[in-house]
Amino acid sequence: MLETVRYLIGSAGSSGFGSKSTAEEVTEACPDLRSITAIITGATSGIGEETARVLAKRGARLVLPARSLKAAEETKARITEEFPGAEIIILPLDLSSLSSVRSFSFRFLSLRLPLNLLINNAGKFSHEHAISEDGVEMTFATNYLGHFLLTKLLLDKMVETARETGIQGRIVNVSSSIHGWFSGDGIQYLHLITLNKIPYDATRAYALSKLANVLHTKELAGRLKDMDANVVVNCVHPGIVRTRLTRDREGFLTDLVFFLASKLLKTISQAAATTCYAAAHPKVSGVTGKYFADCNEATASKAGCSAAEAARLWRVSEALAAEAGAGGGVIGAHRDRDLDVQEDSGDKGVVE
Repeated sequence: MLETVRYLIGSAGSSGFGSKSTAEEVTEACPDLRSITAIITGATSGIGEETARVLAKRGARLVLPARSLKAAEETKARITEEFPGAEIIILPLDLSSLSSVRSFSFRFLSLRLPLNLLINNAGKFSHEHAISEDGVEMTFATNYLGHFLLTKLLLDKMVETARETGIQGRIVNVSSSIHGWFSGDGIQYLHLITLNKIPYDATRAYALSKLANVLHTKELAGRLKDMDANVVVNCVHPGIVRTRLTRDREGFLTDLVFFLASKLLKTISQAAATTCYAAAHPKVSGVTGKYFADCNEATASKAGCSAAEAARLWRVSEALAAEAGAGGGVIGAHRDRDLDVQEDSGDKGVVE
């Protein structure tokens, strides 16, 4: 009850910010970001666009990956109209396609730019069952697996940039408190919904993808520490806000629910605040593997705190990415081998 009251009134936590803080407010105390190059996925609307706008205001060079280049150009035009000096690069990326993720990474690395900040923001809520071109359930493929591979392919560049510049690299995974709605064996559930062996539950599929974001953060933080890399990774819950995430399900019922919940909803700028806080605020320097909500450290669900499940998901994710790269049938044709991978208790090792 106390946490609900604090949320409703916007009471500040130990960071000095709370649920009513905006992205501009939390970055006012940030150092000049003109030396920062940031990649932000899902920046053509909503929270992602506001994140990009505010970081551009603070001077960061932006790289905006987008499935729709037209939408990205429109976002760029809006930002540069407000901040004429903003440097924004647009590159094609479809996170549901691992080949597209590889192509984007190759294009970005060929630019020979530094990389200080990676914000894995893009999200999809698939109301209907769908499968990616790599044979993975679409919500999981877009929200988690594409970001997993993107991060892996860009990590060496981030470590190198941090070493050469002395500026700590930051990775921000945008999750959701909905991750706590998932219970059970996530890998087995992914297998079942991918093969359409059980009725598709859009909300549970989304919750699984958001739990995967939390577990990815936990495992990656440990691996970066093992590497002694000057890069931190944290995940955030932006809060409840009506964005284009609901565009597939408009109508009276959706409108009614959002009207009744209006007192709990954040504005876009408030929803982008926690992402911007984790991405740029000095107080997050050296903080890694944490879950943030309302610009303060919070506690993830019990499942999200499981080191064993985080390591298991990493192994399975590497197998999925490798199978897709080899052109194999990811979930179905290699189910037995994937399950063997899940149960392997091998050492965590380091990021390759």
